[in-house]
Amino acid sequence: MKRIILYLLPMLVYAGAMRVHAENIGVPAECEDVMLQVFYWDSYKETKYGRTKWIDLLKDTAAINANFDLVWFPPSAKGGGVGYSHKQLSNQESDWGTRARLVELIAALHAGHTKVLGDIVINHRGNKSNWCDFFEDDFKGYGKWQLTQAHICKGDEGFTNPSSTCYGSSERGAADTGSNFDGARDLDHTNEYVQNWSKAYVQWMLDTMKYDGFRYDMTLGFHGRYLSMYNEASQPYLSVSELWEGIDRQKQHLEETNYNTMIFDFQQKYELHKAIVNGSYSKLMKNSNSFRGQGLERYAVTFVDNHDTFERDGYGNNQFGGQYCDLNSAVTKARVLQAYAYILCMPGVPCVFWPHWYKYKDEINTFIKIRKEAGIHSESAVFDESYVQGGYSGTVQGHNRKVIVRLGKNRDMTIPAGYFKCAEGDYYFVYQEVGEGIEEVQRNELPSSKFIEGGKLYIRCGERVYDAHGQLISDNK
Repeated sequence: MKRIILYLLPMLVYAGAMRVHAENIGVPAECEDVMLQVFYWDSYKETKYGRTKWIDLLKDTAAINANFDLVWFPPSAKGGGVGYSHKQLSNQESDWGTRARLVELIAALHAGHTKVLGDIVINHRGNKSNWCDFFEDDFKGYGKWQLTQAHICKGDEGFTNPSSTCYGSSERGAADTGSNFDGARDLDHTNEYVQNWSKAYVQWMLDTMKYDGFRYDMTLGFHGRYLSMYNEASQPYLSVSELWEGIDRQKQHLEETNYNTMIFDFQQKYELHKAIVNGSYSKLMKNSNSFRGQGLERYAVTFVDNHDTFERDGYGNNQFGGQYCDLNSAVTKARVLQAYAYILCMPGVPCVFWPHWYKYKDEINTFIKIRKEAGIHSESAVFDESYVQGGYSGTVQGHNRKVIVRLGKNRDMTIPAGYFKCAEGDYYFVYQEVGEGIEEVQRNELPSSKFIEGGKLYIRCGERVYDAHGQLISDNK
């Protein structure tokens, strides 16, 4: 696709906070990708938002490939349940399905040019038969590996709980380099054997299992230098770290990793929820609590909800996140779609949550198509931002053209000159700039309806039909 040179707007960058290098590992520059998280807690079972075992996702690959560039899988190793306390990484048989089905699913997504992220759980490990014994991992060309209790952090419950089979043992690892995780045995990443096991695993995941990149689980549990070490060894296309913390700790993590990963933007998720529920849209502006306010847009993976927040946040009727929200409710739907109108028109790499896509597929797909048509990317500039109590407006520059997103009950409803309305719903409008050399949609014939045909977005104005660029497709006048 032809790209034009864009003017640069001033950007507030805090000293020492930003290091943008083309060689950053796992951080694609000006990334236009949109991600889908294809699971939620216990969705390997029959649930109300659709079961997502490998065999089920195989049936959805055409729709996924048509809309998404990246897919985030749950942990695929032997472990039982969702998989976050894995027992044997080289064994890719899980409650999500067989290894054969997993390989088939990855191949089907690759055939549609969609990349796949594996969920990497190396902070901790489940046991074999007692507190401190483990299955062997056989990564074939990358070696066989047998962890022992000498590879467990010395402060782990396995050594301090009287019920443990290794209680009081002097055979143990060094101190933990992060926060303790009491659900399984914390691994000592200062140990060279653990480091080499981790490197072998991520390389095997890319080369043998054909994953393209990684989502690292529980990175609060070990120092970021080790995550960078593992990415340097494997060279993933994209890496994203789960660090469920505020912006200051997340900035520290980026520095620890030498900026060789992205991070899920938890701060924006919570600010976005508050802004929409309370009408306090100033929270969506470029402020110091956001990745954008720190000049770190390139490193942000933005989201509305994920398997953990959905499972654990008990917002109920006061918010629109968490398992207690009714996605069939008109109020919840209006709030969720406002949130997606925002993240899918903003910098960062947006991640769509499966239950939301399952319930609001047409609207979310429309936002994605608008983003792709405009060429909005992870480092897109945002300008002309404004807010009132109950309303927000911001303009975003893509590689191809600009998009304006307006949210809230009191949003500006005037039609910007040189733009056409390409999406609208309860409390949101999205406008796209008419491209160079394309017939401009005039104010008095703005789109009155939109529809999707053959996977493409069209806008109908009376008897005229335009594509998502504003190009006249048919004219029956």
